[in-house]
This record gives sequence, structure tokens and C-alpha cells, in this order.
Amino acid sequence: MGTAASQRFRFEQYLHFLNEEGVSYRVSSFWDKKAWSILYKKGAVVGKTLATIRGLIRRYSLVFTAFKYDRIFIHRELYPLGPQFIEFVLARIFGKKIIYDFDDSIWLPNYAANNAKFAFIKSYGHVKKLCKYAHKLSVGNDYLAAYGMQFNTNVIINPTTIDTENYHNQIKQQDSKEFVIGWTGTHSTLRYLAEMIPMFQALEKEFDFKLVVISDKNPEFKLNSFEFVQWTKESEINDLLRFNVGLMPLTMDKWANGKCGFKALQYMSLGVPALVSPVGVNTQIVDHGINGFVCDTKEEWESALRTLLSNREKVKELAQNSRKKIIDKYSVLSNKNNFIQLFK
Repeated sequence: MGTAASQRFRFEQYLHFLNEEGVSYRVSSFWDKKAWSILYKKGAVVGKTLATIRGLIRRYSLVFTAFKYDRIFIHRELYPLGPQFIEFVLARIFGKKIIYDFDDSIWLPNYAANNAKFAFIKSYGHVKKLCKYAHKLSVGNDYLAAYGMQFNTNVIINPTTIDTENYHNQIKQQDSKEFVIGWTGTHSTLRYLAEMIPMFQALEKEFDFKLVVISDKNPEFKLNSFEFVQWTKESEINDLLRFNVGLMPLTMDKWANGKCGFKALQYMSLGVPALVSPVGVNTQIVDHGINGFVCDTKEEWESALRTLLSNREKVKELAQNSRKKIIDKYSVLSNKNNFIQLFK
């Protein structure tokens, strides 16, 4: 709980609403906190092996407790390897109604470089099987819904949302003296930002700004303007509030099309305009020139950044519209009933 961004913003922030509806629940994660502390580190083979064994024990124990529950909500996967034995037992033998939720193109191979040697034990075919076993599918966007519809007609688009009342409840003061161009995310998506470094090298010769990267790994970009900030849940909001604008570059591929625009949602909820690639749901979240910019080519990215670096009043205008868009369309409160209906 409270560690992986995907589960934090897909279902954890709705749990108190289930309490209000009289729905009791139990949360069971495959990875425990000890596992998360080493999962993406280089080496630590023994620790990772023991963490996997602990996770498998937790999962197989579900077979002996599943009779207690009316619904079983599975986010992304029950376990990251092997055949879907437990899912088959739960759905086909016990007849349990499974709600299967995913927010990425997780049927495509994608793994951290430090864990490449273990990639062969991952089962990417579990997504198709779970879609077939499920009573309902909960997906983050139209692209994921189209995939799920191949195997299950009961598909609900449940967008990734932001808690604008209790967590992302502050607004960036755009009068800050320092102008910060920011990016946040895990090391697995840093490659998209890395492709923009030559552009920043050119821009920093003309403009005074800071490129701040919040992540779990330092990319060590060769820029005078670069600053790395280690991600922590405790400092996340304050760190994001340093941004004047936020970046979400992606390339047009099958994996990126499954993205649910989380970076843009985070930025905009805090009154930080987002600059995004026209991939997946991004063009639904960002209204070009109104609350951010949609940038396709390198020339468009550079033009948008030049506009914002030289016009702080435009930044303030976009910022005001950004938060309103999230509150109206992508906040927890605006999606509350949609989520609760998954369990009705």
C-alpha cells in the first residue's frame, strides 16, 4: 500500500468511499515493503528470490480464503510469473466474480534492465486469460478498452484520477523567480526525456531555467541546468510544486498508447501546465493552447518551450485552466460513482 503509483491512483484513493458504501475489503499485495526496497536494484538476487517466494505464499493462500469474498479485484496481475492457476481456480472452479483492472499495455514485454535476466519467467499471456476469466474489466483508456473487448464485452473505462481534495490540493505559485521545467516518473520512462537533451542544451544557452527530474534513478544528464531529485512519497507534492511546466514526452508505439496520462494529470492538478506527446489519452487530457501544449515534432516541443520561457503571463493562463480541467474531468470526486459501480 502507498508505494506503486499505479495502485495508489487506480484504486487506493477510493477505498474510503467503499467504506462509506458499506463494502468491506482486504488488500493483499504480491510484493511486501522489504521487496520494494530492492526490487529495481542491480543484483540482490537472493533477496529478490526470497521476496518472490513470500509473494507466492501470499497468493496461494488466497485459494483457502477466497470463499469469504463476493468480488475479487485484481490490479494488473495476481503474481508476475508462471501460469494463471489461481485465477483459473477462482473464476472457473469457485465461480468468483473477478474485476480485472489495468492501466498499461501490460500484455507487451516491458521490464527493468536490472531484472532482464529474470524476464523469461514473466508471463505476459496472463492478461488475455484474465480478461476472459473476469466478470468485469476496468481499464484506463479507449486503447486498453479495445484490447479488452476482444475477450470480454463487459468493459468499463475507469480513468486514472487525482485526489484534488486531500493530496494534490495545492496550487503552484507561478510568480516564482526560478523557472523550472520538470519531469517525473520511474527510470523505465526516462528514455523518452533523454531524447530531448540536445534541445535543452540549445535552450539553456538562451534562457535561464532549471530542468528538474524527479525519479528513482539519476539519469545524470549533461546539462548545466539539470537537477535530480530522488522521489519519495513524503516530498512528492512539494517537489512537484517547484515545476512551472511539466513534460510528458512519449514515442508513438503500442506500449505508449496504453499510457493513461498520469504525469499530465499530476502536473495539471497542481496548476502546472503540461507539455505532452500526442499519444494515447494525452490529447483528451490536454487542450492545446488552453491548459498546455500537445507537441509532436522536435520543432513543436522547442517552440512551445520558447513560448513559455519568454511569456510568464501565458504560463499563468494555462496554469489556471489546467487545474480546472482535472477537477471537472479527472478528479477522484468526478469519477467516484464510476469506480463504485464496479462493485455493484
